[in-house]
Amino acid sequence: MKGYYIENFGCRAAQADGSAIERQLADLGMRRVDDAVMADIVVLNTCTVTSAADHDARAAVRRVRRQRPEAKILVTGCYAQRAPQEVASLDGVTWVIGNSHKHQIGNIVGQSSRGGFVRLESLQKTFAGDEGAAKIYASDIFAHTELQVAPVFDATDRTRPNLKVQDGCNNRCSFCVIPFVRGQSRSLPVEDVIREIEALERAGYREIVISGINLGRWGRDFAPQKRFIDLLNRIFERCSIEKLRLSSVEPMDWTDELIARMASSSRVAKHAHVPLQSGSDRILRKMHRKYRPWHYAEKIEKIRALMPNAAIGADVMVGFPGETEELFEESRQFIEQLPFTYLHVFTYSPRPGTPAAEMPEQVPIEVARQRNRVLRDLSAEKNLKFRSRFVGRTIDAITLSRTDGHATDALSDNYLKVQIRGRHEANRSMRVNVNSVSDHGLQGDLAIS
Repeated sequence: MKGYYIENFGCRAAQADGSAIERQLADLGMRRVDDAVMADIVVLNTCTVTSAADHDARAAVRRVRRQRPEAKILVTGCYAQRAPQEVASLDGVTWVIGNSHKHQIGNIVGQSSRGGFVRLESLQKTFAGDEGAAKIYASDIFAHTELQVAPVFDATDRTRPNLKVQDGCNNRCSFCVIPFVRGQSRSLPVEDVIREIEALERAGYREIVISGINLGRWGRDFAPQKRFIDLLNRIFERCSIEKLRLSSVEPMDWTDELIARMASSSRVAKHAHVPLQSGSDRILRKMHRKYRPWHYAEKIEKIRALMPNAAIGADVMVGFPGETEELFEESRQFIEQLPFTYLHVFTYSPRPGTPAAEMPEQVPIEVARQRNRVLRDLSAEKNLKFRSRFVGRTIDAITLSRTDGHATDALSDNYLKVQIRGRHEANRSMRVNVNSVSDHGLQGDLAIS
């Protein structure tokens, strides 16, 4: 039985894609292994949101080639979709499969492993290299108007599976290449979502992360249109899953109804991730973002008012073209005065084909990195202040699979890392008495009821 290993890069939607790939390979009779050095096939499910993401993927190819030269390397995901020929030129790559053909990975690998050929008529437009070179499968991502159902994977070592219910994006932020590698926004139908959640429930999961590339746009591609809150309501009506956690939702999709639903239900984790990118109005306009700073602040304040203990996080970019010291300081002050509990800080990276890559006033990388450090320090300060509030209190958490023998890792309802003293079984909902703040989370004991 051949072994496969998958390494996922990037967002939660990519992780969900990786789970679907696992099922395709398992259906071929392959077994998952825990390390690339034991694998016959290594799948690198890539990201391309920054040049650093591309660099990480290339480094992974080189690492696998060095550590396991006999393994076949399959590169898929967003980098493979954006630059298939570039990826195919890397030494050791056997297949390059873009997002357009990700759902056919099982077919492609299965045919190859049997020594046959993938019938051309079974694929859309296919690019293939020279004899002996990596085989490339990629086509126009915008030709895809439906979302492929991501099969639910078997219970393994995960305790919080990702269920991707939406893919693609119709926005055109000037810095972002993702719409061109993910395609137009498309949604998983309600019945498919319900079926997937029910299967996860049967597998014993207690918490599911609902994810998408632009999650708040779920249902807008249907006729008649539906809203994301409609999907949540149907899930609660028909499923008994203990907890749903929402991944990133764009600012203007945080409707009053969605905020109120989250605040009023114990079945939705008190965790709001709201991408910001910049607190400067001028920079937001150059980014082609669809909100102004005061709109954004209003959403955050509503979330905090209804959920005083919620985790509130944001993506923030530094070094966007034209970001002067004055505009960066404007953004920093805006972030400082909002009740964030964590930040994901990114340094701007020009992406080929995006308008921002051609803009004047590109910020020197040394300056951008310094600004990155400033916001990371601010994030750490805010997070420590937030964590400290819970010392001496009792919180809800779900145990994860990792343990050091003396304590068990868990994640709180409001997105705090918790170490619970003692060894506890994974995938268990627990009440935890918080005793102290650790370097990156909290420490506590199991609450005795």
